[in-house]
Amino acid sequence: MIKETDLILIHVDEKPGFYARVEDISPDEKPGWWQVSLLVLTFPLQVFTWILDEDQLDEADFTMGGTPMRLEKIISPVLEARQQAEKPSRSATQTGNKVVSLADHRKKR
Repeated sequence: MIKETDLILIHVDEKPGFYARVEDISPDEKPGWWQVSLLVLTFPLQVFTWILDEDQLDEADFTMGGTPMRLEKIISPVLEARQQAEKPSRSATQTGNKVVSLADHRKKR
């Protein structure tokens, strides 16, 4: 589910279109629909407010004025690498072996 502060790639006509950051998600008058404010990362910066339903915030395809659209949540490669480094390996935790951080080992030198 896409939420506030997420970076997203907006696909337009089944091709990558532009990047944006989700600034705000607030309920719309219609139940199950949301007003989504997007900071579009272009020059100059622009703010769009789209009314989307929950499926569209879950990265489902939709159309806008007949044009196919889709939102895709983007995970920073830096954050992804950090999360992978913090996860202990399955085999180490199952066998009781200690997981050694190479980054910590280098700091000791």
